[in-house]
Order: sequence, then C-alpha cells, then structure tokens
Amino acid sequence: MAERAPVRDGAVLFDLDGTFADTAPDLAAALERLCLRHGKPVLPFERIRPHVSHGARGMLQVGFGLEPEDPGFEPLKTEFLKIYAPALVERTRPFPGIPELVDALESRGIPWGIVTNKLTFLTEPLMEGLGYRARAACIVCGDTTPRPKPAPEPLLFAADRIGIDPARCWYLGDDARDIQAGLAAGMGTLAALFGYLGTGSAPADWGAHGLIAHPLDTLDWLQTPIGP
Repeated sequence: MAERAPVRDGAVLFDLDGTFADTAPDLAAALERLCLRHGKPVLPFERIRPHVSHGARGMLQVGFGLEPEDPGFEPLKTEFLKIYAPALVERTRPFPGIPELVDALESRGIPWGIVTNKLTFLTEPLMEGLGYRARAACIVCGDTTPRPKPAPEPLLFAADRIGIDPARCWYLGDDARDIQAGLAAGMGTLAALFGYLGTGSAPADWGAHGLIAHPLDTLDWLQTPIGP
C-alpha cells in the first residue's frame, strides 16, 4: 500500500460510546432500572462499563445473560430502550479532552464526524444534548447503512458525505470492531485507551495504527504519514 499523506486536509471520525462521549453512566442507570423491574441484582458499575460500547445488546448480555438470538431478548431490548431514550444526557458528557480536540480540529479546518452503531433515534438527540450535532460534518448511525460496523460501509459513507478520500481519514474507536471497520475502509485507525475497550482481546492486538491514552494525543498523529 502506498504511504498515506498527512490528514491535515482530511478528516477525523469518532466512534460515539466510549470514544467521543462517556455514555456509561446513563446506560448503566437504565440497566439498573430494568434489573430492578425484573428482580435481577444490580451490578457494580465497574462490571457494566466494559460492555457499554455494545449498547443495548451489551447491557442485556451483562445484566441478563441474554444474546440477540435468545427468547425474550427483543422484548427486554424494547423495554430497555424505552427507559434509556428519555435519559440520554443526564450524566453523559464528552470524555475529558474531546471538547479541546474538537476545537483544535475546527481551528485547523479539519472536518470531524461521528460513526456509531447507536441508532439514529438515540444518536441525534444525544449529540444535540451535548451541543455537538450542528458542529459535526456528518453523523452516521447504526441504521444509516445496511451493515453496521465492523463492516466498512458506515465509514465509507461518512467519508463520502464529507467529500474526502477515506485514505485521508482517521477513525478513533474503543472496540476491536471499530479498528476492524476502519482498516477495511482504508483509513488510519487509533484505539482509544480511555474508552470502554470491551472484554475481548487487548487493544494492542487490534491492529490499529496507534494507541492513544488521551483524546488530544490524536493531534500528534495528524501530521504523520502512515503506511499499511
């Protein structure tokens, strides 16, 4: 693969849950309410947090031991979302450093956007509540394209929406599927070590181009041409 040019005239794309915004407190609160309704024990926050990047599926997996193919999953998912949707930004905030990073990107004329598997009816009001919906060059959700991440389609759609070659984009994510999707789309990829990280393989094994401990570390990569 040819060496990539710096992204200074490209774009930066973010996963939402666990990368751009710390949504765990509100998702955990919704799970707690659901568990209490059904007589399930309330789990400690530390046990819930690693599952947050997988949204309702992750919450039902950790709280009820259910997978999407299990009987009872869909009704519980519907109930969970009814609890969560009205309380999207009660305690959710951008991760420390994200506001400063967004300001820095905008000051340099670098467009940024969100590519998430979170559904549109949750993502758009969440971004609005945080005050970033109008600032994002694109917001691509889990139901925007036929296949969500780890398929590359959402990222390719985002690049097309912004009007920038995918090879001139960086994608930041806190889950292995984020890096898989970014690589498949031909983008530079950064694993967000400040995020939720899941319960599977270690971020160092995801194949990302880089690991960042703080959002502002992204700026160090923007001038760095990278290869495959």
